[in-house]
Amino acid sequence: MTQLSPEKPDADEFCEDCGYEPELKRTLGQFQVFAISFAFISVAVGVFGTYDDVLKNAGPVGIWLWIVVAIGQTLVALVIAQFAARIPLSGSSYQWGSRLANPKVGWWFGWANFCILAAGVVAINNALAQMALMPLLGIPENEGTARIITVVLMIVEALIVVASTRLLAMINSGAVGLELSLVIILTIALFVAVMVSGKGSVHNLVSRGITEGAPNYFAIGGGLMLATVLGMTTLVGFDAAANLAEEAKDPYRTVPRAVVGSVVAASVLGLIFLISLTIAIDDVTRISESDSPVVLILRDQLGPVTESILLTAIVFAFFGAGLVTLATCSRIVYAMARDSRFPAHGLMRRVNPRTQTPIPATILVVVLGILLMAVMPGDALLALITTGTILGPLLYGATIVLYLSVRKRLDRVEGAFDLGRFEMPVAVSALIWSAIAIFVIMAPPSARVPTLVVVGLFIIGGLYFFKLWKFNRDILETEPGDTEMFKH
Repeated sequence: MTQLSPEKPDADEFCEDCGYEPELKRTLGQFQVFAISFAFISVAVGVFGTYDDVLKNAGPVGIWLWIVVAIGQTLVALVIAQFAARIPLSGSSYQWGSRLANPKVGWWFGWANFCILAAGVVAINNALAQMALMPLLGIPENEGTARIITVVLMIVEALIVVASTRLLAMINSGAVGLELSLVIILTIALFVAVMVSGKGSVHNLVSRGITEGAPNYFAIGGGLMLATVLGMTTLVGFDAAANLAEEAKDPYRTVPRAVVGSVVAASVLGLIFLISLTIAIDDVTRISESDSPVVLILRDQLGPVTESILLTAIVFAFFGAGLVTLATCSRIVYAMARDSRFPAHGLMRRVNPRTQTPIPATILVVVLGILLMAVMPGDALLALITTGTILGPLLYGATIVLYLSVRKRLDRVEGAFDLGRFEMPVAVSALIWSAIAIFVIMAPPSARVPTLVVVGLFIIGGLYFFKLWKFNRDILETEPGDTEMFKH
């Protein structure tokens, strides 16, 4: 069991104390670490992609469920920040589970995280191709074309990720800065346009729109509950910074702040943006029936030029999210592989001495994405890429259970993030919220197929886990970082 010093050790010294040679380069400053988590969340991408679901299922009034989800996810982020402040290692939940429970538990945390991120790389880039890049370039809708563009995007992102963490951070920070600026400017512009033109209404904020009189609106799995998809699919991934902890400067401070700060900033900014969009709706029925209501609202209020500006910014936001997801997924692979707990671990653990990035682990994620694009039919691919919506709350819930189980054994690290006397109320509240989130996500009939896919992923993971247990039991019984045990 890892013993944590109450003093704040040098981050590289901590890495060495845990049995690892620091191989990744610490280049990420405070804003860059924040930008990693904020880019994964991506308010603009989330609202752009799921606002139509809210209008169709719950009507404009459904945006207020964003607040409920935001509070719940902030509670989860606070608990995750407690871990990030004490064990600043690549692999996040894999490391926390392995060191504070046992390596077998940690392995399952790592596998779940890998599945979420690997599917996320495909989902984000495919959405970028179909929802933003193709419309921006005037390319007609075509699934085959979208898949080719998705593959090209993943390859470009991989080249950036393996070239330099500094380059990744610079591009991602620029994308985040652009997204923040655009959302703020659009929000202000919409409020001004409504006041000047008189089009739109504050009444929209309490309107059920086209769902007025719909049956089962308040039922379990009904229209109102389905509106939570906006927050549930947007306010996630705030723990991405923890996966790059070994590349962050002063990770004891910067990583926990990024985890909490990103979800708080996204929650506030997203709510204001949603309110401005909803008030700016001139014809609720027409907008609600559109597959791209955000674009239509901006076109009505601000003119057609705004559509191109929005799509351009969305492309950058999507691309930043894709970069971050690919990088974090590669770090999970790398973290598990250096403990010999991932397939082809001898190769996957390698770090290029010049770029100081895990090139084989990054390539693996892209190759998996290309295979999915090449062989999976549309419906199966859609089911796979939506598994993260189910796996995410499950992993967060398991992480909170872990925290409640081991919190008394966690030392306080001097100068690091700490909830202090609010620790228990926050953790218990986060656990209650996670249980609610899991129920809400899995209750609708539409969740049945993705749930089966999740079960399939765990079966695949179970087969490899059984192989380790049967033939290399020492690997699952030795604390991570004991590299001498795993030399072949």
